[in-house]
Amino acid sequence: MTAAAPPSTRRLALLLAGLSMFGPFSIDTIFPAFPLLARELAVDEVAVQQTISVYLLFYGLMSVAHGPLSDALGRKRVILAGLVVFVAASVGCALASDLPTLLLFRALQGISAGVGMIVGRAVIRDLYHGADAQRLMSQVSMIFGIAPAIAPIIGGWILLGGGDWPLIFWFLVAFAVLLLTATARWLPETHPPQARMPLSPRSLLRDYLRIGLNPRFLRLALAGSVNFGGIFLYIASAPVFVMQHLRLGQGGFAWLFIPTIGGMTTGAFLSGRMAGHTPPVRQVGIGFACCALSALLNIGYVAAAPQLELPWAVLPIFIGGLGTALVFPILALAVLDMYPQQRGLASSLQAFVQLMISTVVAGVVSPLLSGRPLHLALGMAAFMLLGFMFWYWEHRRHAA
Repeated sequence: MTAAAPPSTRRLALLLAGLSMFGPFSIDTIFPAFPLLARELAVDEVAVQQTISVYLLFYGLMSVAHGPLSDALGRKRVILAGLVVFVAASVGCALASDLPTLLLFRALQGISAGVGMIVGRAVIRDLYHGADAQRLMSQVSMIFGIAPAIAPIIGGWILLGGGDWPLIFWFLVAFAVLLLTATARWLPETHPPQARMPLSPRSLLRDYLRIGLNPRFLRLALAGSVNFGGIFLYIASAPVFVMQHLRLGQGGFAWLFIPTIGGMTTGAFLSGRMAGHTPPVRQVGIGFACCALSALLNIGYVAAAPQLELPWAVLPIFIGGLGTALVFPILALAVLDMYPQQRGLASSLQAFVQLMISTVVAGVVSPLLSGRPLHLALGMAAFMLLGFMFWYWEHRRHAA
């Protein structure tokens, strides 16, 4: 049953994309400030990188709660509460004077930042079905894809304009307040009281285990999340890749992020155009073929080139982003369709899988591989191959 009359699709896409953006903004905007943070907080840059891994850890841990809370309390109420917490956490980050305090408020940011993306996916599926849901999911992904591209650019501009690193967090405060106002005014409540699920710790734990241990859920969630890990490896390694391997300064992050997110935006646009015309299985196959081409070109270039040069060093990442964006909407909607009465919970667990993988990539894999371009290229290829293997396993089981 449709819970609410759908509002303007364009306005809803913009709003849901904005709600998804404040999570990536929290990660990427501070990348250009890493050297400054290390100097002013008297720590090394490896310690500063923990501002990313701590954020992602708590983002992932809390992601399992956002969806069930929205199933029980309503989508809009949970999103508004998350935005209020995010504003307070960002103020705390801006006022922090040492690394432990900064990490504490980064954890609080992570606790709240996933609410827009996770509950937003449930909102889409509450309102739309089939090709319409795929089109809106693709539109949101296309607009959302701008965030990781412009976030480090904005951070670099703030620093190049003479600002100090706390101004980056004040920018996040302003952005979250804008989203809070827009959500209160324009987001409809798509999950009416009669459709809500009561919060019971025992039944909730049972549902977590039932969904989280479902083999089909795991295959679909891991296929998309592990595949995205190949792209996220470069995002997490951006400070080293941009400043050391590409030999660019604080303003050079656009050379990585614009091609990366440009590919994802292009893929999301194509996914929207393919909705209702191209069978979902074929679209996923095309997406993984693009990822394979990206991995092969990337390994071939970095193995042959004595020194990375633009634009060749980032062209394979563009192709990989395009393929990832073709794959993601199909797999995300397939997970939500498995549990029509508990879309919030299913979205939470799907996000949890993705975020735990991203946390490992940022905190473990990136520090191990980012020192050499060939290691990064091989790491990306390994993630994309493993993602395809999960999808192939699911495809064979589903076809049988």
